[in-house]
Amino acid sequence: MALLQVNYLSKALFRTVPLHVILPVDRFDADSDSYLNENRKSYKTLYLLHGLLGNYTDWVSQTRIQRWAEEKNLAVVMPSGDNAFYFKSRTPWNDYGSFIGEELVEVTRRMFPLSTKREDTYLAGLSMGGFGALRNAMVYSDTFSCVAGLSSAVHIFDDLAEEGHNGLFDDKQKAALTDKNPRVAVEEMLSSNRPAPKVYMSCGTKDDLMPANIAFRDFLKEKGLDVTWDEEDYGHDWEFWDSQIRKVLDWLPL
Repeated sequence: MALLQVNYLSKALFRTVPLHVILPVDRFDADSDSYLNENRKSYKTLYLLHGLLGNYTDWVSQTRIQRWAEEKNLAVVMPSGDNAFYFKSRTPWNDYGSFIGEELVEVTRRMFPLSTKREDTYLAGLSMGGFGALRNAMVYSDTFSCVAGLSSAVHIFDDLAEEGHNGLFDDKQKAALTDKNPRVAVEEMLSSNRPAPKVYMSCGTKDDLMPANIAFRDFLKEKGLDVTWDEEDYGHDWEFWDSQIRKVLDWLPL
C-alpha cells in the first residue's frame, strides 16, 4: 500500500493544490515473495472529503483509512477543499464543484491506474465534506455510483436568514434555488433522468446536526433513492468518523 502526496496545478481553482492518494499497488505477500497486485490494471476508487477547518491530511492522520483501504484493495483520493463547501463560491477561481466532480476524477485517472467505470467510483465526506459529497454525487451522478455523508452539514440552507456561511454566496436565498442546495441537486438529477447514486448517511446521536441529517435522509427516501442509515452514540468527533468510515467501506460494493 502506497501513501502518496500529489501537488498539481488545478484549472478549476487556478493554483497548485495538494492531495493524498492511498494506492494499493505494492501489497507484498511474504509467502509468495511477490506483489499481490502486480497484474491488476485498475482500482475501485473512493474520493474522500474533509470537514470545515481541515485539509487533505485529516483522514490519514485521524482515522485508520489507510489500513482498511489496503484490506479492501481500494484506492482513496483525499483533496483539500479549504472551507468552500465543495461548490463554486462567490470569489473567482474557487469552483470546488467542478474540481471535485470533474477535474479531480479526470486528473487522478490519468495519473494512476484507477477504474474509469461509474460502478467503481465513489464519493464520501464528513461534516462540510459530507455536504460536499452528497451535493456533488447528485450533480455528477453520471460519475459516482455511491455516496456517503457522515455528520453532513446539510443544514446550511435550512435557515436562509442565518448569517453563517454567507460569505460563500452573493445571495443565499438565490443560491438556495440552485444546485448548490443538495435538495435542488436531487430534483434536477431526477428530472433529467440521470442515474441516482446509492446513499449511505450517518450521524452521531449526540450531534447537533442529527435533526438536519434525519430530515435530509427522509427527503431522499421520499424521492425514491436507495438510502442506508446508521447512527452511533457519538458527537461530532473523530471517534465517530473513524468507526463510520470502516462501515462505509463495508457498505461499498468492493
